[in-house]
Amino acid sequence: MQGTLITSIDELPPLLRASVSPEEAEYLETIQLQGLLPFRVTPHFASLAGTTQDDPIRRQFFPDPREAWDDPFGLSDPLGEALYRTVPRLVHQYRDRALLLAGGICAGYCRYCFRRVWIAQSQEFISETEVSQVLGYLKNHAEIRELLISGGDPLTGTDEKLAWLFRELRSLKPTLLLRLCTRTPITNPYRLTPELIGLLKASRPLRMVVHLNHPREMAEQTKKALADCLDAGIPIHVQTVLLRGVNDDAEILALLFRECLELGLSPYYLFQLDLAPGTAHFRVPLKQGLALYQKLKTQISGLGLPKYTVDLPGGGGKISLHDSVIIGTQDDPRGKVYVLCDHDGKRWTYPVE
Repeated sequence: MQGTLITSIDELPPLLRASVSPEEAEYLETIQLQGLLPFRVTPHFASLAGTTQDDPIRRQFFPDPREAWDDPFGLSDPLGEALYRTVPRLVHQYRDRALLLAGGICAGYCRYCFRRVWIAQSQEFISETEVSQVLGYLKNHAEIRELLISGGDPLTGTDEKLAWLFRELRSLKPTLLLRLCTRTPITNPYRLTPELIGLLKASRPLRMVVHLNHPREMAEQTKKALADCLDAGIPIHVQTVLLRGVNDDAEILALLFRECLELGLSPYYLFQLDLAPGTAHFRVPLKQGLALYQKLKTQISGLGLPKYTVDLPGGGGKISLHDSVIIGTQDDPRGKVYVLCDHDGKRWTYPVE
């Protein structure tokens, strides 16, 4: 069932194809004409979707006309990564760790992606020249002990490219902890072949961070792929994005995180949505998210409870969310905003709605 990637309505399974509204079809044409984040989904992930427009799987991958809504809070670089980009493909924001944008594409495109502007440019896998620049920077910064390998999805690279990248990094820093950030086990679990898992095992110390949003994403093929990684000695952490109409329900999240624990995965982060353009219809109001998280605490043990976190818009970094972080509201030319206080007492804003 690996198949060719689905990039048009005609390639969808028949029932899904029949569910596409005229408005959705028209918006898909707009995307293609304007060079926006393309429509792209794997046959596996599409097979998990229902046919209603509010289906939680379908909503994640099928372009929605609401992406064209004007969002005054939308930022092309919502995390402010450009402020910390030291060389092309490397972001050094936190002292002891850095982010490597290794892959430029994904097996399927999530419509709420916070890097959707960068991803829409269809970047290639990191080049030899870019790796040389990264290695030069790492050589001069011994404080970096951990490297997040992300993109795009690094597992869209071939085994040969991944082996080469890991080899180059290991030749410089043998004990560098690699944190492989991926959604591939969810969107295309068939990519996790014995050969790839063997490569990841040989590249330890390495941990996998999997992006997982809804219990229905835990298909049998995905469970097997993740179990095979765990059996190979590769720890797996789970990141989840809180999404309106997808998982903004404590019972759904509790079910998801219990399944993670049963499989041996560690729930890690529950992210408040980043302020990427075209994603406002996925945004759960912050106060609603805080209430949901309090309810979630009563339904699952600490082992299965991820940190509820937001990346402060514009480069403020990650902070854990709780009521005391919000110190008030204020009017902004863009609309009403919460005022958030970070660990250093600096103030940031996030939209109320």
